[in-house]
Amino acid sequence: MREDLLHFIWKYRKLPLKGLVTSNGQKIEIFEVGIHNHFAGPDFFNAKIRLEGQLWAGNVEIHVKASDWYAHGHEKDANYNAVILHVVWEDDVAVFRGDASEIPTLELKRHIPDYLLSNYQNLFDKRHKRFINCEKSIGEIDLFVFRNWLDRLYFERLEGKSMRLQNLLKESKNNWEQVLFNALLKNFGSKINGESFSSLGGALDFSIIRKIQNDSFKLESVFFGLMGLLTNHSIKDIYYINMSKEYGYIKAKYQLDDRGIRQPEFFKLRPANFPTIRLSQLANLYSVHPNLFSEVIEAASTTELYSIFTVSASSYWDTHFTFGKESRRSTKKLTKAFIDLLIVNTIIPLKFCHAQYTGKEINEEIAMLASQLKREENNIVKNFDDHRIKATNAFESQALLQLYNEYCIKNRCLECAVGTTILNRNN
Repeated sequence: MREDLLHFIWKYRKLPLKGLVTSNGQKIEIFEVGIHNHFAGPDFFNAKIRLEGQLWAGNVEIHVKASDWYAHGHEKDANYNAVILHVVWEDDVAVFRGDASEIPTLELKRHIPDYLLSNYQNLFDKRHKRFINCEKSIGEIDLFVFRNWLDRLYFERLEGKSMRLQNLLKESKNNWEQVLFNALLKNFGSKINGESFSSLGGALDFSIIRKIQNDSFKLESVFFGLMGLLTNHSIKDIYYINMSKEYGYIKAKYQLDDRGIRQPEFFKLRPANFPTIRLSQLANLYSVHPNLFSEVIEAASTTELYSIFTVSASSYWDTHFTFGKESRRSTKKLTKAFIDLLIVNTIIPLKFCHAQYTGKEINEEIAMLASQLKREENNIVKNFDDHRIKATNAFESQALLQLYNEYCIKNRCLECAVGTTILNRNN
């Protein structure tokens, strides 16, 4: 037995609300189970019960064993003095408040339907689990229920992403251009260089970018210089030498400080993802779109966003992946797949966060944008495919990632629409 099942039973009234008695034989009626508290303090606030004809309003605490009250030290915590009912699976000891008054206890053992316990045991039976707890049943869930749950999961995931943007907004003193720049840096750095690129955003104020962004060469030189990519004096490439000189001039002029910036990695990366290529693409993006933040906020379709982000690295990189080493000629343009990732991980969360900040309602627009993008291809999404849950676009694949990472692997089945549906089956 686990507390989460007892919480579920109480919250969703899976027990008789009348005809109950406490462990001391007092008649009890439940009128309101209260508000579920997921933080410190009693488990349910503002419950209402009638005990031997007397109406009580207060809090409810739930434990597997009554003795857990003392194991958790509640008798020493004034926050628990307003508990009017102790709900337990097994009543093994009398429980008292700080003023020595006994708290009525309701033991649930005899009141839980057999089907509920059986469903619970089957759901958490790990012996045959290969992917998720409900893998045998998830494909049978009513489509309407599941679609509504995916909608909620998608925006729940979006809320989590927007929290980082809110922190960036606070750090930048409400400079949305700086927020966008920092968010793009992390995504241009991808998994391997995301933190390294982010450290550049922490050291480079966007006001400097504003002053030099009309010249992509200057902007590139600042990016490369601050990232420590212009320190190899053995390279005799004229482009490299000129860029080093340009960076030295700009660094002195604007008193740039490269301390604390992490040098990027090249190891394990495909050449098209080298930091040199990504930084050049980002520099050209800002050179071509001086009002980038306004453009992405106003863009209402993926077509408009593709138009904005279809940029290439500078012409030098047509024949290079690193300084001084020539390669076969190819234009280093941002691919559609990479732009999709930028839209999913940066642009949509930015739009969502900005709408919250300005009090606008754009959830439908955001859902439409995400639905126009291809789904991600990763092991989690493919595993759901194998269990008859197929994401058809990025909106659905993002929702499935939220489901897996925040519910499935954390065993939060009783907080999930799929888990609660399975638990409630009586057949």
